[in-house]
Amino acid sequence: MNLHLGLTPLISLLAGILILLVPRLLNYIVAIYLIAVGLIGILGAGAMRLN
Repeated sequence: MNLHLGLTPLISLLAGILILLVPRLLNYIVAIYLIAVGLIGILGAGAMRLN
């Protein structure tokens, strides 16, 4: 059985959970999320697979 996990969905899930738990940090969480997704897109780590 192969499990293919992308890095971007994991970051999205973590950001969503943090926003639910600590809504006051919404601006920081969104900013960090956008920076992380941008770096993943630029560096090509979005294609990284875990087997």
